[in-house]
Amino acid sequence: MDTYESILLVKNEVFVFKIPPRTTNRGYRAADWNLAEPTWTGRLRIVSVGDACTLKLEDRNSGELFAKCPIEQYPGVALESVSDSSRYFVVRIQDENGRAAFIGLGFGDRSDSFDLNVALQDHFKRIKVCEEIAKEKNEPKQELDLKFKEGETIKINMKITKKDGSEGVANKQATKPRPTITGSGGLLPPPPGSSSLKTIPAPPSQTSSPSHQSTNPNNWGEFTSANNTSQPGGNSNPNWVQF
Repeated sequence: MDTYESILLVKNEVFVFKIPPRTTNRGYRAADWNLAEPTWTGRLRIVSVGDACTLKLEDRNSGELFAKCPIEQYPGVALESVSDSSRYFVVRIQDENGRAAFIGLGFGDRSDSFDLNVALQDHFKRIKVCEEIAKEKNEPKQELDLKFKEGETIKINMKITKKDGSEGVANKQATKPRPTITGSGGLLPPPPGSSSLKTIPAPPSQTSSPSHQSTNPNNWGEFTSANNTSQPGGNSNPNWVQF
């Protein structure tokens, strides 16, 4: 697999200071440096090749390397913040022979030092995530046994909302069938609470016996009077109506 150099951060102006040796365990302080007269001014680049990360100090015009600092972890001994400012750091530089020295590094703006922290944190966070993914691939995953054991049962209670808004627990009992309408005429069953059905009288028979028919000509009403007025002679039969 080919590796390539990735640029994590570039700052075109940084300051390098000569720092006195630390005499106590309280940490470095930028106030002890000669901040008015930096030893060197140039460009900072942080690059990565694979998992390796290196801070490089270069000339702004020619790009010539002034010093470099391999960073194996952050925070760590390779790059350490001072105790009295967020713009200054102590950097452990190394030459090709492996000799190391400590110098002071400063930024003119706090946002530049903030970018330095973010770039290094993101780099090592990415390495940690990649290591965890590779570890999960190599280690077999423990499969969960969700099968029912022999003789094991479960009980499920389900709340079902009825049409009237009340809730009930579902079970396996059969519901009562709805009553069916029987008989002719399409009559509905009586409403709840009624004692009896009202009897609807049958219409009178269209064919009654001759003994019940009336022979009185007055029963014809206006038909008889109309017949008498239409026949002046009065010889026509009053039981017939002429149309």
